[in-house]
Amino acid sequence: MWWFQQGLSFLPVALVVWSAASFIFSYITAIILHHVDPLVPYISDTGTIPPERCLFGIMLNISAFLGMATMYVRYKQVHALNPEKSKITKLNKIGLTLGLMSCFGLCIIANFQKCILYYIHVIGACLTFGVGVIYMLVQTILSYLMQPELHSKDIFWIRLTVLLWCSSSIASMFVSSVVLYSGLYGTNLVQKLHWDPQEKGYTAHLISTVSEWSLAFSFLSFFLTYIRDFQKISLRAIVSLHGQTLYNTPQSFMTDEQTLLVAGSI
Repeated sequence: MWWFQQGLSFLPVALVVWSAASFIFSYITAIILHHVDPLVPYISDTGTIPPERCLFGIMLNISAFLGMATMYVRYKQVHALNPEKSKITKLNKIGLTLGLMSCFGLCIIANFQKCILYYIHVIGACLTFGVGVIYMLVQTILSYLMQPELHSKDIFWIRLTVLLWCSSSIASMFVSSVVLYSGLYGTNLVQKLHWDPQEKGYTAHLISTVSEWSLAFSFLSFFLTYIRDFQKISLRAIVSLHGQTLYNTPQSFMTDEQTLLVAGSI
């Protein structure tokens, strides 16, 4: 059995690989069609003009679904390992809520393009990465509280390192974006897809775009730390037959007996 076939480890792997592919494929398409500059454009700029916009949108919607599934499985795993610890249980619920909000933000990014509905797109980015980094913080704290009985110290330090990487990328992007869009370098920069290295504001633009790519991949890298945890968990579905027919008749539900129809691993 391959390592990604153990337990549910394929979930975080699929999330990271698919999401990275959505960025890279959109970037390659936009470059080939000369819609953006080859040197580190904004990720959102690579999903602004058709056909890459269509590819960007549909792939990120699938990423959002994979993200929700991954975060829910993580929630169930922590809950199962710590059923009576109220502090961990409370943090775990908070983490799930934050994670679902982050996935919803990713859907907004996918469906509301930067050059068309800029402010809604920004709200989606804040939900995805702003709330997402808080989700990472909660999971890092959970890793700290669960060591050494349930978590090794190594995984805690790895998650803390990725969290600091993600946080520094957010800070760098925020500062450079504020400088870039302050009005010192012109107006309507949101619609600008091509930059000349000799232009004013190019350095701030480059720092902002590099920070955005760093932010995206640091955020995705956090889910790689789930692989070993997910190798130790599986889900089972139990389907019970409440009657001998599929007709919704009273006779079908009068018996208290439940026949086990399926009980297998997914």
